[in-house]
Amino acid sequence: MAKIQMKVPLVEMDGDEMTRIIWKMIKDILINPYVDLKSEYYDLGLEYRNETDDKVTADSANAAKKYGVAVKCATITPNAERMTEYNLKEMWKSPNGTIRALLDGTVFRTPIIVKGITPFIPTWTSPITIARHAYGDVYKNTEMQVKAGSKCELVCTDKDGNETRSLIHEFTDTDGIIQGMHNTDASISSFARSCFNYALDLKQDLWFASKDTISKKYDHRFKDIFAEIFDAEYKDKFSGAGIEYFYTLIDDAVARVIRSDGGYIWACKNYDGDVMSDMVATAYGSLAMMTSVLVSPDGVYEYEAAHGTVQRHYYKHLKGEKTSTNSVATIFAWSGALKKRGEIDGLADLCAFADKVESATIETIESGIMTGDLASLSTLENKKTVDTETFLVEIGKKLAANI
Repeated sequence: MAKIQMKVPLVEMDGDEMTRIIWKMIKDILINPYVDLKSEYYDLGLEYRNETDDKVTADSANAAKKYGVAVKCATITPNAERMTEYNLKEMWKSPNGTIRALLDGTVFRTPIIVKGITPFIPTWTSPITIARHAYGDVYKNTEMQVKAGSKCELVCTDKDGNETRSLIHEFTDTDGIIQGMHNTDASISSFARSCFNYALDLKQDLWFASKDTISKKYDHRFKDIFAEIFDAEYKDKFSGAGIEYFYTLIDDAVARVIRSDGGYIWACKNYDGDVMSDMVATAYGSLAMMTSVLVSPDGVYEYEAAHGTVQRHYYKHLKGEKTSTNSVATIFAWSGALKKRGEIDGLADLCAFADKVESATIETIESGIMTGDLASLSTLENKKTVDTETFLVEIGKKLAANI
């Protein structure tokens, strides 16, 4: 068959270790035989980030702004051990954090459901998407240890030099700890719009939860901004799409989530989203079976796997040993990006191809052919554990049969 033609490139951000190996296999086995792939390539492998003083990461994010759709491989965020291993000039920042900040994006993570892997919450028959506001709060805090006898205050100096003070605590007879957190109206507004837009994309209800009854200024500001933007810009759109926006307290949200059937988007502040995304991933089965997409309020989409670079398998691969690495989340990153590119550019055949890639992946697992991590979770009777490349080859066979 003639290859599917693309009109506009997508941005391709290559990565590190075992996921970099898988990245090439996915392109060679599942994409290039069928699609005349147009991509603007950026190497975000740690060696090249180091070589370019991490300029390549910013360049890739700016390219994503230009073209509107990107797909990203998992990357290493270096620690002290990696500094030595890769002979780094400095401990470069997380590429995900850099891209997130430059795109002003919100991260949406959704489990991939397959037969044979039953969620730990049996009522969860549809996926729950976690939307995490990945800016500020405890992740950009300032904190101190303080000595007994200290008086700690929150001090704000306005542009005219006037101070406003509020007592935090007087540590009269004990040492203690304090921390200061911040967020911005602009970032919260971007978070809200990204969530509302993504809910309209998926035609799913949107929940948002915070603790405004206790945090009457900080969390309440989140609640107010969401409500103001929804009423002014999205209320009629949600009504027309037959979906709803729902606010509740975070503890009530947790109780409702556990009793629910799934099938909605749950928007969380930064810390809540960090914790709840791992809880949801584990409860559905595996972090390797989670899609992840960064969405900016102005409609830029960056697709990636929710997991890391699978370092342990990479070291085995370097020794020439077989690995059984789960590539599903990376496959779905590619299919998600191709589908979005097709939607934006009006390419129905590209959208249909992306759907067939996902179907072939799920069919392969449900037929009993899977990687070791899935075999340990699956309740299917006739399971066959295969190595990394064989798994992709088997998906390729299903895909070829469906095209």
